[in-house]
Amino acid sequence: MRKCNLTRGLHDEGRPSMTRRTEVDLKLLEHDLGELRARIAAKVGEEDREHVYSVRFAATCLEVSGRVLIHVSLEPVSFGLGVVSLALYKILENMELGHNVLHGQYDFMRDPTLASATYEWDFVGTARAWKRAHNATHHTFTNVLGKDDDFGYGAFRFSADVPWRPFHLLQPLISPLSALFFDHAVAVYDLRPSQYEAPRDGKPATRAMQTARLTDLVALGKKAATLYFKEYVFYPALAGPFAPKVIAGNALANGLRNVWAYAVIYCGHLTADTITFTAEELATETRGGFYLRQILGSSNFRAGPILGILSGHLSHQIEHHLFPDIPAWRYRELAPEVECICEKHGIPYNTGTFAAQLKSVARALVRHALPRASHDGRATTSPGSQRSPFANGPEA
Repeated sequence: MRKCNLTRGLHDEGRPSMTRRTEVDLKLLEHDLGELRARIAAKVGEEDREHVYSVRFAATCLEVSGRVLIHVSLEPVSFGLGVVSLALYKILENMELGHNVLHGQYDFMRDPTLASATYEWDFVGTARAWKRAHNATHHTFTNVLGKDDDFGYGAFRFSADVPWRPFHLLQPLISPLSALFFDHAVAVYDLRPSQYEAPRDGKPATRAMQTARLTDLVALGKKAATLYFKEYVFYPALAGPFAPKVIAGNALANGLRNVWAYAVIYCGHLTADTITFTAEELATETRGGFYLRQILGSSNFRAGPILGILSGHLSHQIEHHLFPDIPAWRYRELAPEVECICEKHGIPYNTGTFAAQLKSVARALVRHALPRASHDGRATTSPGSQRSPFANGPEA
């Protein structure tokens, strides 16, 4: 591995000065990252197979132990251990398994139980709707205002370039509260109207769009009903007179999973130092420009092996957006080289501790709850609300 003097995280010594896109050799950036991807992709094989099977086995053990402890517990300690164990199962299943499998990271195995086309996760929202909203839209239009609804999730304001509305005054309260039912919020969000193709040829197209929306709504209803029955009818019924305890334990486990997922995902693109872009900047974007946008629009947090796997390795959000189909556990190997490449090209590599990044998100959430305007009445970009400095478009 090539050695370099790695730049420090943005929270260590403040935000470094930005270079203009015209000063970044986008062709060389594309070459460097492409070569790195090819080298890592060539390693994908048996180790990745062993990793995903090991994670699935661990998740299964956690689910079994969690449900048993919740059922048989007669005092708070064993009940609490059961709740934590079941929550850890749900975190592993959603983050390290579900999210990564649905990105096609393990399609090379030809295992139908881990195929992105058919996998259905332990989450209220359907995999089909999530893949359309996340894989197809968010990963394509990362942090592009008006294109990527994941920047604020269609409700919250994290940039001065997003028009302020009175509702935003409540976002410091509503956003953290949404963490408690994050699975439901994501499920509804994935069915937003912008995810359906707008009609272009009259009534037939309109009917097709409405049919697609109705199909997804029905699928969501069936999926939610199945999960509700499992968590709040079937397993509680097995406990007989202790059913209320099981309902409470399952609800607490879901809540812990939701709060954790909320924290990890918000740290990925909504920290104070991430950059936003305009749709106009996409018109002439090259592959190198796409890579640059993914780096500037994403943020990492430093994590050891345990924190890394519990985050689905989204602690390496930058690497994930550069190489979403590479098995995520390899991002720890990729990260030092990506950081070297960023230093080589003068590109900020946004990282910090988990606590610092989460604090940065909270700061941005509060700051942009209030309208801010420059002297000429236009929205201003203040520190912590960085617009892309590359208004001139990508290098030819």
